[in-house]
Amino acid sequence: MRLTFHTLRHITLASSLLFGIASQHAMADEGGKITIMVGGITKLIYLPARLTEQLGYFKDEGLDVELLSQPAGVDAENELLAGAVQAVVGFYDHTIDLQTKGKEVKAIVVFGQVPGEVEMVSTKAADSIKSMADVKGKTLGVTGLGSSTSFLTQYLAGQHGIASTQYTMLPVGADASFIAAIKQSRIDAGMTTEPTVSALEKSGEAKVLVDMRSVEGTRAALGGTYPASSLYVQTAWADTHKAEAARLAHAFARTMQFIHTHSAEEIAAKMPNDYQKDKTLYVSALKASLPMYTSDGKMPADGPATVLKVLSSFNPSVKGKHVDLSRTYTNEFVSPK
Repeated sequence: MRLTFHTLRHITLASSLLFGIASQHAMADEGGKITIMVGGITKLIYLPARLTEQLGYFKDEGLDVELLSQPAGVDAENELLAGAVQAVVGFYDHTIDLQTKGKEVKAIVVFGQVPGEVEMVSTKAADSIKSMADVKGKTLGVTGLGSSTSFLTQYLAGQHGIASTQYTMLPVGADASFIAAIKQSRIDAGMTTEPTVSALEKSGEAKVLVDMRSVEGTRAALGGTYPASSLYVQTAWADTHKAEAARLAHAFARTMQFIHTHSAEEIAAKMPNDYQKDKTLYVSALKASLPMYTSDGKMPADGPATVLKVLSSFNPSVKGKHVDLSRTYTNEFVSPK
């Protein structure tokens, strides 16, 4: 069949239209929903996730963000690696652990310059457990096996020469399930965060054994700042979605500034009511937590090395391995536009 100039022109126009439609779809996908898995959305260590949504900062950046909650950080990490979510609000230490397993993940916003974690000892066991030197033969609660709470538990016990084979780590989740484990004497002690810490202190069910809610307490326990709660993504996603990564980071950086410039009462007023079953307790827990947050979302200079030191002391997948810390985080997205 002989194609005339007129026919060729129609084919060219049709191709251009189809290409235009395809390009629009590609752009729509690029600017589509971003799903973030949070390792326990009601925990105060992860407060910036819901607070950013409540303040409308995601929308200000033109983002459609869905927040999901998964009580244990290790499960959130698996969702990220499977491609089920685009980002995780969890502990920075996962990025180091994953690099030694050949997975490239990096933190693009840091919320906590310290873990915000507290080792609580059951009041019933407080006479026999005065410090982490006394945990031999005990059952210690963690959110999940392979979670950051299990990393920190192993390090703190290891500082006293106690190997992980000499005690039992029991995954008990967080919040209500952690409180139940203490009440039912399923654990002698365990690692948790606010507002669970304040709730247990108020009820008299447990006492603070190791406090990592402040820089001072963290330095005493771990030897330096320990960047913890953060927003991390697969490096490949950050490389191919730079605009979205920057908008996400800017939204969260604004939230960190909001936290830094407002009182616990003002911050609590922005949070959903169902997060604050006891408003007085919630505000008190938030006040105790404010020192842990960064003001700008950036990685503390001495942080990554401390985390690597902690993981290298007990984690066989990290011990003795070369880790390029520069690949585990970046401040490029939180820098001002």
